[in-house]
Amino acid sequence: MVRSVPAATIKMVQDPCGIFCILFTYTSIVYADYVVIKWVVLHTMQDSLWAPFHIVLFNTFLLLLTVSHLRAMCSDPGTVPLPHTNDSLSDLRQVKREDWTMCTRCETFRPPRAHHCRICKRCIRRMDHHCPWINNCVGEKNQKYFVQFLFFVCILSAYTIMLVIMSWVRECRQCKLYDMDTRQTQVLHSVILIMESALFGMFVIAILYDQMDAIYNDQTTMEQTIYKRSNPLHRYIFSSICRWPKISRSTSKLNIRSV
Repeated sequence: MVRSVPAATIKMVQDPCGIFCILFTYTSIVYADYVVIKWVVLHTMQDSLWAPFHIVLFNTFLLLLTVSHLRAMCSDPGTVPLPHTNDSLSDLRQVKREDWTMCTRCETFRPPRAHHCRICKRCIRRMDHHCPWINNCVGEKNQKYFVQFLFFVCILSAYTIMLVIMSWVRECRQCKLYDMDTRQTQVLHSVILIMESALFGMFVIAILYDQMDAIYNDQTTMEQTIYKRSNPLHRYIFSSICRWPKISRSTSKLNIRSV
């Protein structure tokens, strides 16, 4: 019987870049919620029934975003179990299928389409890529949560920009009573929030497009990268571009000598 280390024993990846990205993500979420509630909705719509509606709807999407992010971050992406002992490794060699390969870093056999992550230091089934924003790999078991997270980020980015624009256009009765410092603070927070939403939105839309394209074509980002490296057309174009300056220099030398 093959004994292996279960994937559930994997701890949180101790990657400084990933930890920083997570802290930055939740800091941005808390700041966006604070600005939307205090300086956008309540500051300009407090005399309207739209204020509680937008607050509830915005925080509902925010809750869904947080849950999907936590599930993508904490779920096992599809880690290939490690052999418990050398005897287990010999057993794996006997029962492995023909299309399985040996990982020299994990020292275990891995199924097709599994790749080794140098950050997680494990092989992941259908590994797409390692994402620092979830401090985890995107693989076979957590890709759906990652796509959900991207989807809710896109919705919230567009929703936030819409609310900020509405707050600039709409004038409430109490707004005229605020002093200049308060109005300047509101404008400052609104500008920062709309820049944050636009940057995150454009960045996430590009990633979401890549994810949907990979799902549609049944090809991970890792596999696309390997294909481009091995494709003769891509190699020919790249090599031609790299050789172009050398060709031009050699041609110029020939012309000079001929003269």
